[in-house]
Amino acid sequence: MTSDTPETPKSRPSRGDEPTEPTEPTEPSLTSPRSRARQADAGSPALAGGAGGRGRRPLPLSGTVRFLGESVAELKKVEWPKQNQVIQGTGVVLFACLVVGVFLYVSDQAFKALVENVFLGQ
Repeated sequence: MTSDTPETPKSRPSRGDEPTEPTEPTEPSLTSPRSRARQADAGSPALAGGAGGRGRRPLPLSGTVRFLGESVAELKKVEWPKQNQVIQGTGVVLFACLVVGVFLYVSDQAFKALVENVFLGQ
């Protein structure tokens, strides 16, 4: 027996890259980047004791290691093209290069003749 009402889609687990809808309304003042920075600074141990902003220094190259780790994670999410798509794209690029090359050669020969005959009078 089928009903006239559309079925609700089954919920699937979030992959982490899809935006999720907030479950409760948030105040606009708390969602601004400046508000979030103030909230983060309020709990920061470097600023809590009046240390003048001198906290622990990060380890050398820790930013580079973090960047590389995040890059690898993002590259794993990429949907890479299949072999036939790469071959087709390469063919399109080579054909476009051939067309532009022929156009430039013909234009060069035409301007060469124009310069020699009209401007130089040879």
